[in-house]
Amino acid sequence: MIKEIEIVCQPGQHEDEAILTKLAASALNINPLKITGIQVLKRSIDARGRRVVYRMQVKLFVEEAYHPESYTVNYPDVKNAKPVIIIGAGPAGMFAALQCIEQGNKPIIIERGKAVKDRRRDLANINKQGLVNPESNYCFGEGGAGTYSDGKLYTRSTKRGDVNGVLKTFVAHGASADILVDARPHIGTNKLPQIIEAIRETILNAGGEIHFDSKVTSLLVDFGQVKGVQLASGEKLHANAVILATGHSARDVFEMLHRQNILIEAKPFALGVRIEHPQEIIDRAQYHCDLRDPDLPPSYYNLVEQVDNRGVFSFCMCPGGIIAPCATEANEIVVNGWSPSKRNNPYANSGTVVQINLEDVAGDTKDPFKMLHFQTQIEQLAFKAGGGSLVAPAQRMVDFVNGKLSVDLPKNSYLPGTKSVELKEVLPHWINERLRKALPAFGRKMKGYYTNEAILVGVESRTSSPIKIPRDKETLQHPQVKGLFPCGEGAGYAGGIISAAIDGINCAVGCQNLDS
Repeated sequence: MIKEIEIVCQPGQHEDEAILTKLAASALNINPLKITGIQVLKRSIDARGRRVVYRMQVKLFVEEAYHPESYTVNYPDVKNAKPVIIIGAGPAGMFAALQCIEQGNKPIIIERGKAVKDRRRDLANINKQGLVNPESNYCFGEGGAGTYSDGKLYTRSTKRGDVNGVLKTFVAHGASADILVDARPHIGTNKLPQIIEAIRETILNAGGEIHFDSKVTSLLVDFGQVKGVQLASGEKLHANAVILATGHSARDVFEMLHRQNILIEAKPFALGVRIEHPQEIIDRAQYHCDLRDPDLPPSYYNLVEQVDNRGVFSFCMCPGGIIAPCATEANEIVVNGWSPSKRNNPYANSGTVVQINLEDVAGDTKDPFKMLHFQTQIEQLAFKAGGGSLVAPAQRMVDFVNGKLSVDLPKNSYLPGTKSVELKEVLPHWINERLRKALPAFGRKMKGYYTNEAILVGVESRTSSPIKIPRDKETLQHPQVKGLFPCGEGAGYAGGIISAAIDGINCAVGCQNLDS
């Protein structure tokens, strides 16, 4: 007999197979010795009551043969197969490459940045010296923005494709199998680079190509059909299918498309700040305790409030995390957050942002760069307010709401440093006012949240791409250029590692359908 049931256990018991087996046997009223195998399907923390518990959905094998699942994939050799050019080695590009190989096509990845471990020196220069390499930073390089800004795998994009299949691919390349069962799966910035390297080796071993430090400067298009790309070196690569998976910060790619009269459109995005609390405040609020049980992970939160007919919401919450400088050009401040796999830093941070619609921003509604220019302007204001060297403007939470310059700032995780500034000097008035109203409301929803121990660091501005590259809903090709597949976050069709990976897979399938 094979049966699925839910069991409830205490923190510390959730990874003990013997205890889980006894609990399952008790639920079924059978002898534990009859259970030949137990497979955890889903695992989540239930903190709704005074006692925090784990809820586990498990599959039981009762007097049945049990064989643990294998996640290895045997990829074919595609060295001499039909090429597909993929611009960008983020999750959309890498999963598009894996899908191409499975289909028998040869992926050729063009990545403007460096290999994943080679990026580390440039990230150190950003954090310690405030120096931004425009080709290698938190956004650009192998693995994309998610590699060094957390590796969170939670997604709501379950209808777009096989989420579990993407997670299994990560496990096959070295991720913990826990990501298959946790309600909010997370790899961690310290572990994701090794997994990215393993995916790279899979692509290369199957005959695919990856070109680092290679920048596409134009698409080769002939009578509405893509024929390949030209690189900054002058080299031309040829293929009848190009997947454009360049991420939300590749502004020069948008300019390239516009220069070639390939349609792009302005797109709404969200803007705000990154808010950091001591992690213990969040734990007390969410776990109803004075001190978090060591068998429980640092807690997270998800907050949303409607203010003046506009949503204000937390975004990309990082328990036990760090605020990172994520600018891609000089003289800009952009902040994001990440956590290591253990989430063991003393702070919790989250983007807290307000949706910006096209009508909120002055300018020609037909100008595709309208929102991007607005985004850039705010980032440059933040840089100027911080005083240079990527020092970020910041304010204590209650001081911000009360319109008061903070006398001092709390210790925080942002390594380049923070400067006390009234953030209303940086944020547009309609965003500033909505944040001022939302934060006390968040405090009423979550005890302890509204406090001057929390710091607001500006600005959180790369929540999504400010430009959309249109595509046909059925074929996923650009309406003007056959064989061009706008893909992932940069094109406006994803919002995180998993959704980007799924979109990459879908675009690769579209490439296969070109000949069908």
